[in-house]
Parts: sequence; structure tokens; C-alpha cells
Amino acid sequence: MKILIGATGCIAIYKVVGLVSSLRKAGHELKIIMTESAQKLVSKTLFSAVGNCEVYTDEDSFDVRNGWIPHTELSKWPDILVVAPATANTIAKLANGFADNLLTMVCLAYEKDRKLLIPAMNYRMYENQVTQYNLQAMKQRGWWVLEPSVGHLACGESGRGRYPENEIVQEAIYVLASEKPLKGMNLLITAGPTWESIDPVRVLSNRSSGKMGYELAKVAVRLGANVTLVSGPTSLVAPYFVEDFVKVESADQMYREVEKRFNRSDGVIMAAAVADYSPTKKSDIKIKKGADKLNISFKKTVDILGELGRKKGEKILVGFAVESQSLEDYAIEKLKRKNLDMIVANQVDAMGSDKNTVLIIKKDGTLKRVGPDEKERIALAVLTELADFWSRSRGNS
Repeated sequence: MKILIGATGCIAIYKVVGLVSSLRKAGHELKIIMTESAQKLVSKTLFSAVGNCEVYTDEDSFDVRNGWIPHTELSKWPDILVVAPATANTIAKLANGFADNLLTMVCLAYEKDRKLLIPAMNYRMYENQVTQYNLQAMKQRGWWVLEPSVGHLACGESGRGRYPENEIVQEAIYVLASEKPLKGMNLLITAGPTWESIDPVRVLSNRSSGKMGYELAKVAVRLGANVTLVSGPTSLVAPYFVEDFVKVESADQMYREVEKRFNRSDGVIMAAAVADYSPTKKSDIKIKKGADKLNISFKKTVDILGELGRKKGEKILVGFAVESQSLEDYAIEKLKRKNLDMIVANQVDAMGSDKNTVLIIKKDGTLKRVGPDEKERIALAVLTELADFWSRSRGNS
């Protein structure tokens, strides 16, 4: 991906150096434009070295050798344009059509709709009605304005105006730059294990890390879906830009949260490893170590996927199957029994790992083997198949 970054004179520019380094490591092609004030904080040489890229300043504005017009040629080059950090001054210029430096000229000439603005400034400057008016104007003109974080600022004060963490900025770039085959789809995803309480200390659970479900949620957002993620207990950070993130513990809690959101969903991916059984009775106090044996009575939990399959109607329903043997046979049987459109099957040894190998089986009998690969790539493969269902459900060939 070709990324053009416009860096302005905010103290947060040092964080953009880290962003440039991360994007370069991810294999993206970069070019950078620095305003005059930006050069007073970070050197052109540093950006060039970290990004292994060309860095342009106002001095390049009139370098028209061989018919190369810098601001027009630079505006045509990138797949995405990012202004980070964006000062109140630069935002005001862009909102009002100023073209008095190389960056503002490039922004004015840029015709694509992939434009990302990262404001960073003192919280009073950010909250000032003039700045807010200018930001609203930028949004109306097709810019995605990534709201700054709340936190400690360089001036010693605290408030909203802090440059977001680079992980958020980089994910915003990927969301903005990705094709949108799932645009308009309200997608409900479950992830992680469930905890079935035995007493206030002990739980019955499984080895699921939740990584597959979280990767599905992250990639689905990139592909344009409106994502709700219902997650059992995990140590993972909630994926950025999901519309709704719900934490639960037990199978019963997960069922209630999924059921509440099912009717307004166009599709559901049940990637959670929901417990099949739960203790019949939870002890109110910690069970003390005593007898050589401890007998606990269990009851079946609600079959969430089965319940959804019985009432799915025109919704797209995707399940997961984790097996230790006869993977394909069991997966096909589960797909039919639970009225699924698609099932993703993998061996038990993939639980908790960063990589996976899966079988993607559709209700028409087609089967695709994917992997071994990173779970992000597995998620993309699953969602590509889902996009086919989504396209056909809307009457597209």
C-alpha cells in the first residue's frame, strides 16, 4: 500500500516517527511531507532514515524539473493520505481551502476518498468551537477524523487532545484503505471461552484464547461490516472500531446477549468455545479441600448455535467445529444438524495458538482448506466466503 503522511508542527510528531517505522516494517511504501514548523521538532533526515522514503518540504514546492509538479504528482501517488499529527492551524487551513504550503496544496489536489486526519493539541484548543466547526467541515468533505484520546498532554494539563496510540492509527489506516465487500452488514461475532462457576474461586472452562474471534471482528470491520463482538473471558484487547463490545462469563450470559442482538443482525459467526455443561449448583463459598474425591453434578447448557439455526430465517449463520478426530465428517454433520450456511473446522491443537489450519465447508458441499497460516489470514479467508453469501443475499451476482 502507498501511504502519504503529512506531518505538522505538533509535539506529538515524535509518535509519528514510530508510526512510520511500524508501517515500513509492515511492508508499505511511504512518502512524507513536513511543514516548516514540523521540521523544528523532528529532522527530515530522521523521517527519511526510519521510513526509508522520500521526505518533502516547502522547499520542494517549486522543484519542477522535467515537468514534475510536486503538489499535483504527490496528490496522485498514494492509496491513502494521512495528516498526523494535525494541528489546529493546519486543520483550519484545510477546512477553508488554503493552499499556502506543500501539504495543504497536496490535500487540496487529492481526489480519492481515503483521507485520514489525526488531530492533536491542547484540550482547550481542540474543544474550541472554531476547531470543532472546522473538524465538522472536514468530515463533511469526506475526511475520517480520528478523535484524539483523553490523557496527559505535553503542556502538563490533561484532557482530550492527546495523539492516539499508533496501534489505533495504524488500524484506522487499514480500515480506511480496505475494500468493503461487507459494507452495510450488521455482523454479530462471538469469541473466547465461557466460565461456568463451581464456587467463588473455581470455574469450568476450556483452552480457547479468543484470538480467532477477535481476528474475525478486526478484519470484518476492515471489510465494512458493522460489528458487534460478544466475548467470553480473555486477556485480549477489544478490537478497535467495533460498534459494540460485550463481555460475558457464562454460557447462559452469552446466550442472553446474543439473543438480544440476533434480530437486528444480518449474520452471526459463532466462534466462541461455549461450555457444553455447567455445574447444577454453584457453591456460595469456596469448597474446602477435604475428601479424596469431589463429586459435582452437571447440566447441559443452552445450545446457542442450535437455537439460532432454528430461527435464522434469511440470516447468514456460521459455526465453528473443534474436533480431535474425523474432523470433516463431524463438521459436515454439525453444519446440517444446526442449519448453518457455513462451518469452519479445525483440530483441537489450534486452540490458544497464533496459527491455524481450517476447513471451510459451505452448505452446498464445497470445501476449502486454508493454512497453516496466521489467524488474521484465516479470518480473511472466512470473511471472503461470508462476503459471497452477503452479496448473493442482496441479489448481486
